[in-house]
Amino acid sequence: MILSLTGMQHSNGTLMSNPPENETEVAPDGRRQRSERSRQAIIDASLQLIEEGVLVPTAQQISERAGVGIRSFFRHFSDMEALFAVADEQSREVTEALFIGGDRDGTLEERILHAVERHADGYEDQKNVIKSTAAQSWRYEILRKNYARYQRGLRKDLDNWLPELRSLSAPQREAVDAVASAEMWLRLREHQGLSRKNTIEIIVAMLGGMING
Repeated sequence: MILSLTGMQHSNGTLMSNPPENETEVAPDGRRQRSERSRQAIIDASLQLIEEGVLVPTAQQISERAGVGIRSFFRHFSDMEALFAVADEQSREVTEALFIGGDRDGTLEERILHAVERHADGYEDQKNVIKSTAAQSWRYEILRKNYARYQRGLRKDLDNWLPELRSLSAPQREAVDAVASAEMWLRLREHQGLSRKNTIEIIVAMLGGMING
């Protein structure tokens, strides 16, 4: 709400003169810009914390990293779910670009390798985001929806890499998605302690065996 300054008084009782027209326009714009900067700082802080391994950041942690007060956090976002929704909107294009592209020509064996390598790059880059989503999806519907959307995108992208998948039965096709998934990648890399190279070799071999029958 912007109050009119006409007729406002100094503490000594004298009337304040109206400020120049340009000042009445600049002040609201300045407040708006500061508000937008604070909002963006909160979004950036949440993503930074997750990327650093703070998988379930709190509003207080995010506020401290952003350099704003906790009240400022809740002026911009009603809850954590609202923040996650906006953060996903801002990062979606960059995240999806990690999996799009790459050399999609060559033999079946070459394309399987290229697809697995491309997805491996994305999984490695987004591993803490993936783990954060898994840790919090039970609580936030927006994370479940976002995860499902990304899975549909990865499935469609794999079909683009490997048209041969269309000849598989429904159960076989579902098994391919499980093998090519981020969960499989993280299991082999982190739970079984395998190198990136060995993990790629295993997934390539599994996919090749499933497609070739």
